[in-house]
Amino acid sequence: MFGPEKEELLREEMSRFGVKEEDIVEKFVRSQGPGGQNVNKVSTCVHLKHLPTGIEIKCSEERSQYLNRRLARVLLLRKIENTILGKLSQEQKRIAKIRRQKHRRSRRAKQKMLEAKRLHSEKKQLRAPVRL
Repeated sequence: MFGPEKEELLREEMSRFGVKEEDIVEKFVRSQGPGGQNVNKVSTCVHLKHLPTGIEIKCSEERSQYLNRRLARVLLLRKIENTILGKLSQEQKRIAKIRRQKHRRSRRAKQKMLEAKRLHSEKKQLRAPVRL
């Protein structure tokens, strides 16, 4: 999942946000959930703490400690990005878009929309071939 190109992109993004490896405290703990013997014997869950911001991340998505370390760093960068950029961040935009999509229309707006649909339907029916 993580090749040399993705590692390089991760390092570039870390430098872009000013995150240094020295500022990150990394601990490994045992994961919970499915994974069998591997999960029970190996500490695959990664716990990261970014000292300057105090942001903490726990990642146990994968069965591999290596993949969890990379994923935890990506999650940490997303959280730091959210705090730095605020409303401009990708996550905030995604959440706002979902909120707009789920927003209920007012009764008047719904009536206007249905009226426009009805008129469009009538217009399309007039284009239909005439049956004798």
